[in-house]
Amino acid sequence: MNYYNNIKEKLINNEIVKRVKDYSKNKSDLDTYYEVGKLLVDAGKHYGEGIIKQYSFKLTNELGKGYTQSRLRYIRRFYLVFSKCPTLSDKLTYSHYCEIMWFDEDKMNYYINISLKQMLSVRQLRQKIKSNEYERLPIESRNKLINKEEKELVDFIPNPIIIKNKYNTNEISEKVLKQLILEDISSFLKELGEGFCFIDSEYKIKIGDSYNYIDLLLFNIKYNCYIVIELKATELKKEHIGQIQVYMNYIDKSVKEIFNNKTIGLIICKKDNKFIIEYSSDPRIYTRVYVLK
Repeated sequence: MNYYNNIKEKLINNEIVKRVKDYSKNKSDLDTYYEVGKLLVDAGKHYGEGIIKQYSFKLTNELGKGYTQSRLRYIRRFYLVFSKCPTLSDKLTYSHYCEIMWFDEDKMNYYINISLKQMLSVRQLRQKIKSNEYERLPIESRNKLINKEEKELVDFIPNPIIIKNKYNTNEISEKVLKQLILEDISSFLKELGEGFCFIDSEYKIKIGDSYNYIDLLLFNIKYNCYIVIELKATELKKEHIGQIQVYMNYIDKSVKEIFNNKTIGLIICKKDNKFIIEYSSDPRIYTRVYVLK
């Protein structure tokens, strides 16, 4: 078999498709690079690793720039990784797959699924990878993904939570922490995960004769429940549990509808204290640490 001519022909045909049939160019890219990758693997078995350098030189001379040794190795890697997958979604581009194809299978599948669900651009995907989003998921949550177990709302809330910080300091008050979140509330909601909607800050509730204020009140469309968030610029303390529990019970009794699920409580603090949560009697309360970046 003349591997080189086959590779060259497929690459030329792909360029023609991308110019003439723009609507199908993504699928053409994926199909072409998959087939070219297979040919590169087969050619390597016959002629050795040096064939990449040889083909790169010839393709560059005949088709122009863009066929470096590095690119051909990426194409070969693309085939080697995704030949083990039943299907490649053409809703993602070849560039999406290039960002993740060096990861292990579990991590790669996480980013494929989240890219499809959230319709991430390559730049947005790159940002999530750079922020170590997968590594920041709790171990229990990652195990649920691997074992395909039922997920809960908090499973995809990372730990730590990254909050964008325009101030050059790690020491801030709860008021400033809230201000940072509200100034870029869209990024904060995306950081928490899928389906979160902002309702209000300093949400006023009346308990007896006194007014109290919930730092942040959110709603999650996917899990059909309210989320009470309390911000603490300190280590988690036992009194924080009692405070948020009262707020959650108020929302359940006075705000949520009968068709809503029970309210979730999330304490975002500077430092966690696992023993406080361990001895809390309310399994609806969760904690996450924040990191300023």
